[in-house]
Amino acid sequence: MNSELSEEQQAFADSVRRFAQVNLAAGAVSRAHDPRFPFDVAQLLAKQGLLGIAFNESDGGQGGSLMDSVIAIEQIAAVCPRSADVVQAGNFGPIRTFVEYASPEQKRRFLPDLLAGRSVISLGMSEPDAGSAVTELKTNARQDGNHYVINGTKVFGTHSPDASVFLVYLRFGPGVGGIGSVLVERGTPGFTIGKPSPFMSGEEWCQLYFEDCRIPVENVLLGIGGFKKQISGFNVERLGNSSRSLALGRYAFELAREHASVRKQFGRALCEFQGLQWKFADMALKLESAQLLLYRAARVTSGLPSAYQTAIAKLACNQAGFEVSNDAVQIMGGLGYSQEALAEYCMRRTRGWMIAGGSTEVLKNRIAEEIFDRRFDQRGMQARAAQ
Repeated sequence: MNSELSEEQQAFADSVRRFAQVNLAAGAVSRAHDPRFPFDVAQLLAKQGLLGIAFNESDGGQGGSLMDSVIAIEQIAAVCPRSADVVQAGNFGPIRTFVEYASPEQKRRFLPDLLAGRSVISLGMSEPDAGSAVTELKTNARQDGNHYVINGTKVFGTHSPDASVFLVYLRFGPGVGGIGSVLVERGTPGFTIGKPSPFMSGEEWCQLYFEDCRIPVENVLLGIGGFKKQISGFNVERLGNSSRSLALGRYAFELAREHASVRKQFGRALCEFQGLQWKFADMALKLESAQLLLYRAARVTSGLPSAYQTAIAKLACNQAGFEVSNDAVQIMGGLGYSQEALAEYCMRRTRGWMIAGGSTEVLKNRIAEEIFDRRFDQRGMQARAAQ
């Protein structure tokens, strides 16, 4: 029993864990090393009600809470780390922004397949010259009658090799106020998806090219002035990232704990060596502390969690997930470094989440702003003006 969960939440966690053990335990290793999106798992999770957990029932969701979504990621990842990506894709990230701001017609067109696990949505945010400084994006749209014409390039989009629809951040006009977003379907004329390129994690991404790509005005999600709404929704995405980071850290921790309990060297079990006992104590401290911050951010009763709470939760979970899985690899030695176990997989995945969804450095900047109750200009414009 997790003392941080209510009886109802614990019952939900137990039911999700049982489901995962029956349906996902077999094949967990092979799934981890397959870069393609597992639509078979997505459809299985959809039938179990694990996609759209916190979406309104009127939208085809389950009417649950963000905390329920976090619990689902934790329990699925404890059995099959790769399948937790599917829970993330069906509850957080671009689908969450879509559900928050899409028109009824847009929801009618796209949500049924997304929530049934038949399709997946990808985010087009980063560009060759716009990463953490996302407001410097250059992809743009100009109106031409009942259409918008898009030109630009996007990179590093999760699920981009397999997505059927892309939520693309772009510029309708100058400045931050000119930034909004549109929905672009795979196969749209003028929209080209490049060849897959692998991340260190084994995931793949495709560069997206827009060359006089025409979309109907009905595909605008948020027009001029929509950037702040999109970023506020992005805070929720960070909960999904945080949940997976922490969950994969725990998965690696359990692998290492089991290994240290049975593996013998110099005539005794590894767990009997004080050096490893202290390492496990440090690992447990990092995981437990990060989980408290994650649960605090996820327990909003209405609206969206605050930027500060999601930033500090993501920072703690990112660091805990990577540091613990990295230690697990070291503890397990050759087996930990081998792809026969998933400790090294957890280490590679958690390392990527320290960059994606807001790098650890950007998160620290945001936390500092809360501490000092002021905004800090990262572009140095104030310093140049003073000169």
